[in-house]
Amino acid sequence: MTAWLIYLLAGALAGLVAGLFGLGGGIVVVPVLAIVFDWQGMPEAQLMQMAVATSLMTICLTSLSSITAHARYGHVHWRLGSWLMPTLAAGSFSGAWLAMRLDSDVLQLVFAVFALLMAVRIWLPQRPLALPALIKPVAMSVFGLLAGLFSALVGIGGGTLTVPYLLLAGQPIKQAVGTASACGLPIALAGVAGFILLTPMSDGIGGYIVWPAFFGIVCSSLIFAPLGAKLARNLPSHWLQRMFSVALLSVAVYFLWP
Repeated sequence: MTAWLIYLLAGALAGLVAGLFGLGGGIVVVPVLAIVFDWQGMPEAQLMQMAVATSLMTICLTSLSSITAHARYGHVHWRLGSWLMPTLAAGSFSGAWLAMRLDSDVLQLVFAVFALLMAVRIWLPQRPLALPALIKPVAMSVFGLLAGLFSALVGIGGGTLTVPYLLLAGQPIKQAVGTASACGLPIALAGVAGFILLTPMSDGIGGYIVWPAFFGIVCSSLIFAPLGAKLARNLPSHWLQRMFSVALLSVAVYFLWP
């Protein structure tokens, strides 16, 4: 009972923060799960793998509502998405394979560096720049493989990588966000498939996925994410960005602290 309450609270926090800062996925869920799993005394050697795999499993469901909303308003560029999705999925499956072969400490370091870079990026000037060559099939295939692999390593849906890429390619912000949301589903599905299919049978079905955490996170995050989004309407965007930067820096410090 206590474990379920912890997962529900973790999901509520993840959903609230994700809705507040306009960024969901593993960048919120993974550190929350890693902290909770550590408190529960789960195997330290598999701590990050379990957090990443469970995060990807939650994204499989939570991304559906986002895709539906963006598609309804015509914000998904399906042609670009169809070029990206196969390589994103292939990269994500490979990333799951790699994640299971890396030490948990290495995955922790990778996530910490990722969070630190994202935090610093918020404070840098955003200069408009368009490189149409980035939406050619070869460039998109290379990006898809690398982005999918990295997304599975840190347990994210890929939006933090795909949105800047599409913006750099000259796509409007609404289409970049909508297309990235559609691309998050194949990343999550392929990553979860990798963690399930490549896990030794002796570890059970989906050995790295903590199912009670998955159900708890999904149940409460879907409720609290809209609340976070409503709160965000009343706060200036620059304050939201700075608050999110501080949150990311806190995550990085927590993971990097010896």
